[in-house]
Amino acid sequence: EAAGKKYVPRAVLVDLEPGTMDAVRAGPFGQLFRPDNFVFGQSGAGNNWAKGHYTEGAEL
Repeated sequence: EAAGKKYVPRAVLVDLEPGTMDAVRAGPFGQLFRPDNFVFGQSGAGNNWAKGHYTEGAEL
């Protein structure tokens, strides 16, 4: 529980695509998460696990 009886979930949200994080922030529970707990890249892996693991994800 934070100041003012506001609850903040303990979570780190990670994705390679910023659109996913924008959708979470714009959703009904987006204000629950702290902005500094969002970690995202600028380009997605295009559902390619190897690209996400070895190239794009390795840079994060």
